[in-house]
Amino acid sequence: MALKLNRSTTRLLALLATLPAVLLLLALAYKLGMDHLEGDPRGFWESLEWASETLTTTGYGRDSHWDHPGMTLFVVLVQFCGLFLIFLIFPVYVLPYFEERFEQRLPRALPPMDGRILFHRYGPGVESLVEELRRVGAPFVILEQDPAVGRGLVDRGYRVVLGRLDEDPGLLAGLERARALVTSADDHLGATFVMMARERGFTGPIYALAANPLHRAPLLKVGATGVYTPSHVLAAALAAHASARISPQAEGLQSLGGQVGVAEYRVHPESPLSGRALGEIHLRERLGVNLIGQWHGGTFVPTRGPGTRITPGAILVAIGPPESLVKVEALAAPIRRAGAIVVAGYGEVGRKVVEMLQDAGETVVVIDEWEQPGVDVVGNVLDPRTLERAQVREAGTLVLALNDDSSGVFGTAVVRDYAPRVRLIARVNRASNVPRLYQAGADFALSVGQVAGQLLARHLLGEGALSVEQGLRCMRVLPGALVGSHPWRAGVRERTGASVVALERDAQVLVELPNPLRVEPSDVLFVCGTFESLELFFREFRSAPAEGGVQD
Repeated sequence: MALKLNRSTTRLLALLATLPAVLLLLALAYKLGMDHLEGDPRGFWESLEWASETLTTTGYGRDSHWDHPGMTLFVVLVQFCGLFLIFLIFPVYVLPYFEERFEQRLPRALPPMDGRILFHRYGPGVESLVEELRRVGAPFVILEQDPAVGRGLVDRGYRVVLGRLDEDPGLLAGLERARALVTSADDHLGATFVMMARERGFTGPIYALAANPLHRAPLLKVGATGVYTPSHVLAAALAAHASARISPQAEGLQSLGGQVGVAEYRVHPESPLSGRALGEIHLRERLGVNLIGQWHGGTFVPTRGPGTRITPGAILVAIGPPESLVKVEALAAPIRRAGAIVVAGYGEVGRKVVEMLQDAGETVVVIDEWEQPGVDVVGNVLDPRTLERAQVREAGTLVLALNDDSSGVFGTAVVRDYAPRVRLIARVNRASNVPRLYQAGADFALSVGQVAGQLLARHLLGEGALSVEQGLRCMRVLPGALVGSHPWRAGVRERTGASVVALERDAQVLVELPNPLRVEPSDVLFVCGTFESLELFFREFRSAPAEGGVQD
């Protein structure tokens, strides 16, 4: 069996074989030139010495002057060739060889795959999911063809196999026992991977992340179990955050007949609420306003009793009578939902966002650098003059759907400086850049990897393993263990994170709950919170949804 050499070794051996031949050729040419052009004959060993000194640029001894123009031009040419070789040999031939000898060797065969998940190629689409798998201790392997990417992943503690399927189909040996396969390669490479896996007898699920939605059917045809286009799901999530018509701020509030509303407020550092605990400001007791939670860094944190502190820069979500919500505006800046939605960037994601918003009946203004159908304002979103023409300060929300993460981070800072109060939603490619967007001033940021991770985690880790958005829901519930207690003094917030916002008694809805009030068995409570906090409420207080309790 012939020994298979890697590329750097082959190139170095070829160099070592070529150099002596080049030296001999130059030595003979020099000898002939000195014999016939200069008339000053040289021996073979003297000519070889000259060739070696010239190629290595070490300088000359006795031979340092020539009279014939042809000989001079020949020497000059060889000198430049020697200088070129010095700069070529080490980075192209020598250094790669020693790097491969001394750097950590990446395995080129799959480990035992029983119960493991195999990722074909690493990229933004699987970044969040891989981190989640490591967090929960689910075993996985990444098959990567780029050595630099592979070594970077090994440095981060991932198990990596290096190789190209087109060069070594045997890489997939043992794949049949894997738990599941995920490919995030280019669509044509992903299709090849799916076909090769099925040819090897893999019968488990194969999930593919496709760049082009038109490739979904072909990928399914060659054997994929599920095919997803994360960019379109990302657009849907951005549109849902931008429009209350697509995703209400709190589902189920309509059952209160307008007696209770929901509002969002930005807490500036100079706000009287900034850094203070709920027990110090008494919003519920003084105004009948329930602070449900606060958005900070893209995460919704439910309130947990009087000790909950309001984070500077956070967005508060409050529920209460409309007239009381107006009074809160004196304490924090309200976030306006009315007005047009401005979408900056009309690429693949931006187009889908605009399409969904227009289908929902929203007024949309589109900014893009290139004039094309559908673009309302042509210009660079980083230019305040463009923002002025798009009337961003009067907009309800701005969605940054730029393709480049660096532009997205800087664009966020520019927009936040120009329009401090506009609601700002941004997309990003890599999940690692999400914190930078929040630092620059985004109210909500979402990456392709997060939406792809949510889609795949439902299949690989179970429903709800990853959450892109914490939606709020108001439900009509039975009183359960709250009978005989005041709804605001029974520790509901502290124990569950949900809040009682109203009480229904004798067909009358009460949003102001005086101190003497006690819950009766026939009462119905309106409780608002996230899905998780509502589930916890049902367990803690032995409650259940009342008839018609879930408002969808």
